[in-house]
Amino acid sequence: MRWLFALSLVFMTGCGACKGDPEKCDRACRNYAQLVYWERENAEIEKLPPAERDAARKQKHAEFENNLSQGVDMCTSKCVSANNTKDMNCLIEAKTAAAAKACVTN
Repeated sequence: MRWLFALSLVFMTGCGACKGDPEKCDRACRNYAQLVYWERENAEIEKLPPAERDAARKQKHAEFENNLSQGVDMCTSKCVSANNTKDMNCLIEAKTAAAAKACVTN
């Protein structure tokens, strides 16, 4: 859920009556969450013995889906309110966790 807090900070600045695209915001939030979460978790999974990796991936996938379902609506809502097209498009286009993180720190 750390990804939700970090991303929410980016979208905290609203612009009054302006509203962002909910579908694009949802895609941006989901892409950021997926990239950042799996970067961290894949590094941990690779440290496990090969025989344990598949089970660990299944467990982490379930955890990710649960966390995503709990946080994506709030992230999307913040994004829509902020209407920050530049950051939203950057997050959608990001292909790595580093690129996604760069979108929210610039």
